[in-house]
Amino acid sequence: MRKRVNTTVFYFVAVLWFILSGTAFCAPPARIVSLAPNITEILYDLGLGDRVVAVTTFCDYPPEAVNKPKIGGYANPSLEAVVAMKPDLVIMSDDGNPLEMNEKLTRLGIRTHEFRAKRLKELPQGIRDLGIALDIKKEAFKKAEKIEREIHRYERKLSKTAHQRPRKKAIFIIQPEPLMVAGPGTVIDDSLTLLGLQNIASDAGSQYPKYSIEEVIRRSPDIIFVGKGPMMGQIFQNLLKKLTMLDAIKKGRIFYTSESLYRLGPRVITGIKELEGYLRAR
Repeated sequence: MRKRVNTTVFYFVAVLWFILSGTAFCAPPARIVSLAPNITEILYDLGLGDRVVAVTTFCDYPPEAVNKPKIGGYANPSLEAVVAMKPDLVIMSDDGNPLEMNEKLTRLGIRTHEFRAKRLKELPQGIRDLGIALDIKKEAFKKAEKIEREIHRYERKLSKTAHQRPRKKAIFIIQPEPLMVAGPGTVIDDSLTLLGLQNIASDAGSQYPKYSIEEVIRRSPDIIFVGKGPMMGQIFQNLLKKLTMLDAIKKGRIFYTSESLYRLGPRVITGIKELEGYLRAR
Protein backbone atom coordinates (compact mmCIF):
# COMPACT_ATOMS: atom_id res chain seq x y z
CA MET A 1 0.00 0.00 0.00
CA ARG A 2 2.80 2.41 0.98
CA LYS A 3 4.62 1.61 -2.28
CA ARG A 4 1.51 2.40 -4.34
CA VAL A 5 1.06 5.74 -2.51
CA ASN A 6 4.69 6.67 -3.05
CA THR A 7 4.41 5.83 -6.75
CA THR A 8 1.27 7.96 -7.08
CA VAL A 9 2.95 10.90 -5.35
CA PHE A 10 6.01 10.52 -7.59
CA TYR A 11 3.94 10.68 -10.78
CA PHE A 12 1.94 13.63 -9.45
CA VAL A 13 5.11 15.58 -8.67
CA ALA A 14 6.65 14.64 -12.03
CA VAL A 15 3.59 15.80 -13.97
CA LEU A 16 3.40 19.02 -11.95
CA TRP A 17 7.08 19.74 -12.61
CA PHE A 18 6.60 19.09 -16.33
CA ILE A 19 3.65 21.48 -16.51
CA LEU A 20 5.38 24.22 -14.57
CA SER A 21 8.68 23.90 -16.41
CA GLY A 22 6.88 23.80 -19.74
CA THR A 23 4.94 26.93 -18.87
CA ALA A 24 8.12 28.72 -17.90
CA PHE A 25 9.86 27.57 -21.11
CA CYS A 26 7.02 28.81 -23.28
CA ALA A 27 6.63 32.12 -21.47
CA PRO A 28 6.73 35.08 -23.87
CA PRO A 29 10.14 36.82 -23.83
CA ALA A 30 10.12 39.84 -21.53
CA ARG A 31 13.61 41.15 -22.35
CA ILE A 32 14.23 41.52 -26.08
CA VAL A 33 17.36 42.83 -27.81
CA SER A 34 16.95 44.00 -31.40
CA LEU A 35 19.98 43.91 -33.71
CA ALA A 36 18.44 45.70 -36.70
CA PRO A 37 16.49 48.95 -37.27
CA ASN A 38 13.67 47.30 -39.22
CA ILE A 39 13.23 44.68 -36.49
CA THR A 40 12.98 47.42 -33.88
CA GLU A 41 10.25 49.11 -35.92
CA ILE A 42 8.33 45.86 -36.24
CA LEU A 43 8.56 45.18 -32.50
CA TYR A 44 7.16 48.60 -31.67
CA ASP A 45 4.45 48.19 -34.29
CA LEU A 46 3.46 44.95 -32.57
CA GLY A 47 3.14 46.81 -29.28
CA LEU A 48 6.28 45.33 -27.71
CA GLY A 49 8.28 48.51 -27.20
CA ASP A 50 8.24 48.08 -23.43
CA ARG A 51 9.89 44.66 -23.76
CA VAL A 52 12.74 45.94 -25.91
CA VAL A 53 15.70 46.44 -23.56
CA ALA A 54 18.40 47.36 -26.11
CA VAL A 55 18.81 48.28 -29.78
CA THR A 56 21.55 49.25 -32.25
CA THR A 57 22.86 52.76 -32.75
CA PHE A 58 20.97 52.89 -36.05
CA CYS A 59 17.56 52.20 -34.48
CA ASP A 60 16.07 55.69 -34.64
CA TYR A 61 12.41 54.93 -35.27
CA PRO A 62 10.03 55.22 -33.59
CA PRO A 63 11.49 58.12 -31.56
CA GLU A 64 11.08 56.14 -28.33
CA ALA A 65 13.67 53.64 -29.57
CA VAL A 66 16.38 56.30 -29.59
CA ASN A 67 16.50 56.34 -25.80
CA LYS A 68 16.99 52.59 -25.44
CA PRO A 69 20.43 51.28 -24.37
CA LYS A 70 22.71 50.65 -27.35
CA ILE A 71 24.62 47.45 -28.09
CA GLY A 72 26.69 48.78 -31.01
CA GLY A 73 26.12 49.04 -34.73
CA TYR A 74 24.08 46.99 -37.15
CA ALA A 75 27.07 45.27 -38.73
CA ASN A 76 29.21 45.17 -35.57
CA PRO A 77 27.07 44.67 -32.45
CA SER A 78 28.94 44.06 -29.22
CA LEU A 79 28.50 40.53 -27.90
CA GLU A 80 29.43 41.71 -24.39
CA ALA A 81 26.82 44.49 -24.50
CA VAL A 82 24.13 42.09 -25.68
CA VAL A 83 24.91 39.54 -22.96
CA ALA A 84 24.98 42.28 -20.31
CA MET A 85 21.33 43.06 -21.04
CA LYS A 86 20.37 39.53 -19.90
CA PRO A 87 17.94 39.03 -22.81
CA ASP A 88 15.29 36.34 -23.06
CA LEU A 89 15.47 36.68 -26.83
CA VAL A 90 17.85 38.34 -29.29
CA ILE A 91 16.31 39.07 -32.69
CA MET A 92 18.71 39.51 -35.58
CA SER A 93 18.65 39.80 -39.33
CA ASP A 94 20.48 37.37 -41.57
CA ASP A 95 20.88 40.28 -43.99
CA GLY A 96 23.49 42.46 -42.31
CA ASN A 97 24.20 41.15 -38.83
CA PRO A 98 27.42 39.12 -38.40
CA LEU A 99 26.84 35.43 -39.07
CA GLU A 100 28.90 34.38 -36.07
CA MET A 101 26.77 36.41 -33.64
CA ASN A 102 24.00 33.81 -33.69
CA GLU A 103 26.46 30.98 -33.07
CA LYS A 104 28.11 32.77 -30.15
CA LEU A 105 24.82 33.62 -28.47
CA THR A 106 23.56 30.07 -28.91
CA ARG A 107 26.71 28.67 -27.29
CA LEU A 108 26.05 30.98 -24.34
CA GLY A 109 22.55 29.57 -24.00
CA ILE A 110 20.82 32.75 -25.17
CA ARG A 111 17.76 32.24 -27.32
CA THR A 112 17.81 33.88 -30.75
CA HIS A 113 15.51 34.41 -33.71
CA GLU A 114 16.64 35.24 -37.25
CA PHE A 115 14.44 37.56 -39.28
CA ARG A 116 14.93 36.17 -42.79
CA ALA A 117 12.74 38.43 -44.94
CA LYS A 118 14.73 40.48 -47.45
CA ARG A 119 12.22 41.45 -50.12
CA LEU A 120 8.88 43.22 -49.99
CA LYS A 121 6.81 40.08 -50.65
CA GLU A 122 8.70 38.22 -47.91
CA LEU A 123 7.82 40.77 -45.23
CA PRO A 124 4.41 39.33 -44.21
CA GLN A 125 5.83 35.86 -43.61
CA GLY A 126 8.76 37.35 -41.73
CA ILE A 127 6.33 39.09 -39.38
CA ARG A 128 4.33 35.88 -38.93
CA ASP A 129 7.47 33.91 -38.02
CA LEU A 130 8.45 36.64 -35.59
CA GLY A 131 5.01 36.58 -34.01
CA ILE A 132 5.29 32.85 -33.41
CA ALA A 133 8.70 33.29 -31.78
CA LEU A 134 7.31 36.06 -29.57
CA ASP A 135 4.14 34.15 -28.69
CA ILE A 136 1.92 36.88 -30.13
CA LYS A 137 0.76 34.97 -33.17
CA LYS A 138 -2.70 36.57 -33.41
CA GLU A 139 -1.45 40.17 -33.48
CA ALA A 140 1.47 39.41 -35.79
CA PHE A 141 -0.71 37.51 -38.27
CA LYS A 142 -3.14 40.41 -38.33
CA LYS A 143 -0.36 42.90 -39.14
CA ALA A 144 1.08 40.58 -41.78
CA GLU A 145 -2.27 40.08 -43.44
CA LYS A 146 -2.83 43.83 -43.69
CA ILE A 147 0.50 44.33 -45.47
CA GLU A 148 -0.10 41.32 -47.70
CA ARG A 149 -3.53 42.61 -48.65
CA GLU A 150 -2.06 45.96 -49.73
CA ILE A 151 0.67 44.30 -51.78
CA HIS A 152 -1.91 42.14 -53.58
CA ARG A 153 -4.02 45.22 -54.26
CA TYR A 154 -1.12 46.90 -56.03
CA GLU A 155 -0.33 43.70 -57.93
CA ARG A 156 -3.91 43.46 -59.22
CA LYS A 157 -3.86 47.09 -60.24
CA LEU A 158 -0.55 46.63 -62.04
CA SER A 159 -1.79 43.56 -63.91
CA LYS A 160 -4.69 45.60 -65.31
CA THR A 161 -2.55 48.49 -66.56
CA ALA A 162 0.73 46.77 -67.45
CA HIS A 163 -0.01 46.65 -71.19
CA GLN A 164 -1.70 50.02 -71.53
CA ARG A 165 1.42 52.18 -71.72
CA PRO A 166 5.23 51.92 -71.68
CA ARG A 167 6.78 51.81 -68.24
CA LYS A 168 8.23 55.12 -67.11
CA LYS A 169 11.86 55.07 -66.05
CA ALA A 170 12.65 56.15 -62.51
CA ILE A 171 15.62 56.65 -60.25
CA PHE A 172 15.66 56.84 -56.46
CA ILE A 173 18.55 58.90 -55.10
CA ILE A 174 19.75 57.90 -51.65
CA GLN A 175 22.53 60.49 -51.37
CA PRO A 176 23.94 63.08 -53.79
CA GLU A 177 27.68 62.85 -53.08
CA PRO A 178 28.97 60.40 -53.87
CA LEU A 179 25.84 59.81 -55.93
CA MET A 180 24.22 56.66 -54.54
CA VAL A 181 20.93 55.20 -55.79
CA ALA A 182 18.61 52.32 -54.91
CA GLY A 183 19.41 49.22 -56.95
CA PRO A 184 18.21 45.60 -57.19
CA GLY A 185 17.18 43.58 -54.17
CA THR A 186 16.01 46.61 -52.21
CA VAL A 187 12.57 47.46 -50.86
CA ILE A 188 12.71 50.61 -52.99
CA ASP A 189 13.32 48.63 -56.18
CA ASP A 190 10.44 46.27 -55.29
CA SER A 191 8.17 49.27 -54.65
CA LEU A 192 9.02 50.99 -57.94
CA THR A 193 8.30 47.76 -59.81
CA LEU A 194 5.02 47.30 -57.94
CA LEU A 195 3.96 50.78 -59.11
CA GLY A 196 4.71 49.92 -62.73
CA LEU A 197 7.96 51.87 -62.94
CA GLN A 198 11.29 50.74 -64.37
CA ASN A 199 14.14 51.39 -61.97
CA ILE A 200 17.07 52.44 -64.17
CA ALA A 201 19.46 50.96 -61.58
CA SER A 202 17.75 47.57 -61.37
CA ASP A 203 20.59 45.95 -63.34
CA ALA A 204 23.34 47.25 -61.06
CA GLY A 205 25.76 44.89 -59.38
CA SER A 206 24.90 45.98 -55.84
CA GLN A 207 21.88 47.05 -53.84
CA TYR A 208 23.01 50.64 -53.48
CA PRO A 209 25.36 51.36 -56.39
CA LYS A 210 27.31 54.56 -56.91
CA TYR A 211 26.31 56.24 -60.14
CA SER A 212 28.09 58.79 -62.29
CA ILE A 213 26.38 61.91 -63.58
CA GLU A 214 27.04 60.68 -67.11
CA GLU A 215 25.27 57.38 -66.45
CA VAL A 216 22.17 59.10 -65.09
CA ILE A 217 22.06 61.37 -68.13
CA ARG A 218 22.57 58.43 -70.48
CA ARG A 219 19.71 56.46 -68.92
CA SER A 220 17.53 59.57 -68.79
CA PRO A 221 14.94 58.77 -66.07
CA ASP A 222 11.43 60.15 -66.54
CA ILE A 223 10.98 60.51 -62.79
CA ILE A 224 13.45 61.29 -60.02
CA PHE A 225 12.72 60.38 -56.41
CA VAL A 226 14.95 61.79 -53.73
CA GLY A 227 15.09 60.40 -50.21
CA LYS A 228 15.20 63.17 -47.62
CA GLY A 229 18.39 63.28 -45.60
CA PRO A 230 21.11 65.50 -44.13
CA MET A 231 22.87 65.85 -47.51
CA MET A 232 19.84 67.09 -49.41
CA GLY A 233 20.69 70.79 -49.07
CA GLN A 234 23.21 72.69 -51.14
CA ILE A 235 25.06 69.51 -52.10
CA PHE A 236 21.94 68.18 -53.78
CA GLN A 237 21.27 71.50 -55.49
CA ASN A 238 24.73 71.25 -57.01
CA LEU A 239 23.81 67.82 -58.34
CA LEU A 240 20.61 69.12 -59.91
CA LYS A 241 22.52 71.80 -61.79
CA LYS A 242 24.42 69.01 -63.53
CA LEU A 243 21.17 67.28 -64.54
CA THR A 244 19.15 70.21 -65.84
CA MET A 245 19.04 68.72 -69.35
CA LEU A 246 16.84 65.82 -68.14
CA ASP A 247 13.12 65.97 -68.95
CA ALA A 248 12.38 64.83 -65.40
CA ILE A 249 13.74 68.13 -64.11
CA LYS A 250 12.45 70.29 -66.96
CA LYS A 251 8.93 68.97 -66.42
CA GLY A 252 9.07 69.08 -62.65
CA ARG A 253 8.98 65.33 -62.13
CA ILE A 254 11.34 65.34 -59.17
CA PHE A 255 9.88 64.33 -55.81
CA TYR A 256 11.30 64.41 -52.30
CA THR A 257 10.22 61.42 -50.25
CA SER A 258 10.35 60.34 -46.63
CA GLU A 259 12.54 57.47 -45.43
CA SER A 260 9.62 55.04 -45.17
CA LEU A 261 11.05 52.73 -47.84
CA TYR A 262 14.56 52.57 -46.45
CA ARG A 263 13.76 49.60 -44.20
CA LEU A 264 11.78 46.42 -44.63
CA GLY A 265 9.24 47.11 -41.93
CA PRO A 266 5.68 48.28 -41.22
CA ARG A 267 6.15 51.68 -42.89
CA VAL A 268 6.74 50.29 -46.38
CA ILE A 269 3.09 50.51 -47.39
CA THR A 270 3.06 54.15 -46.30
CA GLY A 271 6.11 54.70 -48.48
CA ILE A 272 4.53 53.03 -51.51
CA LYS A 273 1.40 55.13 -51.10
CA GLU A 274 3.59 58.22 -50.91
CA LEU A 275 5.22 57.41 -54.25
CA GLU A 276 1.83 56.60 -55.72
CA GLY A 277 0.54 60.00 -54.63
CA TYR A 278 3.38 61.76 -56.47
CA LEU A 279 2.66 59.75 -59.61
CA ARG A 280 -1.00 60.71 -59.52
CA ALA A 281 -0.10 64.37 -59.15
CA ARG A 282 1.79 64.22 -62.44
